[in-house]
Amino acid sequence: MENSEKLHLAPKATFSRAPRKGKNMIAIASGKGGVGKTWFSITLAHALSLHRQRTLLFDGDLGLANIDIQLGLMVKYDLGSVISGDKSLNQVIHNYDKGRFDIIAGRSGSAGLASMPIGRLQILGEDLNTIAGSYDKLLLDMGAGVEKPVRILSGMAEKIIVVCTDEPTSLTDAYAFIKIMTMQYPKSNINIVVNQANTIREGQRTYDTLLKACTNFLKITPPLLGIIRRDTRVRDSIRNQSTIISRYPTSEAAEDVMQIAKRLLSHE
Repeated sequence: MENSEKLHLAPKATFSRAPRKGKNMIAIASGKGGVGKTWFSITLAHALSLHRQRTLLFDGDLGLANIDIQLGLMVKYDLGSVISGDKSLNQVIHNYDKGRFDIIAGRSGSAGLASMPIGRLQILGEDLNTIAGSYDKLLLDMGAGVEKPVRILSGMAEKIIVVCTDEPTSLTDAYAFIKIMTMQYPKSNINIVVNQANTIREGQRTYDTLLKACTNFLKITPPLLGIIRRDTRVRDSIRNQSTIISRYPTSEAAEDVMQIAKRLLSHE
């Protein structure tokens, strides 16, 4: 990315038109924390790279950004450097050699993205969209919940993946996220991933519960993109600051995410 055009967030800017959808952008969101969203984002980025997809992973989880921590990376510049105006977005891209994908790290404890005016958030989305042209896939690891940055940046993505588990609060909050996004962005392409399922059958039941609510009350049928089985090796790979595909490539969780990556590409 050294020769790429420098992209800057204007200090004061407004958007009078609807932002264009990022052709290669996939937002990964959840209604609540603790569902393994960031782990899934990292693993999906690695899986896509193994499918010969040039992939960039953007850590947009404001306040709790930890992609670099999970991977044991020491990055000099991150999203905070962009928000402060010290660096352009393409200047804070780091290559993760072991996974063969690139990363834009977030800034833990920063409220900069949360307090950013709507116009500048939209410009950030446009800059991400421009950078996406250099990649096959740009994954946006969004924060949990339905805060303004999550809604705006997710609304700019071509596809949204909502990660949930069988916990009642996870299902309730996932439904709330889907409801708000479909109200604000009616053309949102929302897909579901069920994580930490004890079995494929139980994961299917979890999806069916969420689908029933979406069908009855929102009149939409978001498709199931995949089910990831509960796997003790996930925790071990995180503790060792490695992707599960690198450390345990034949584990159930790794194989499930590889299938999700394959399904994503086959849909295209």
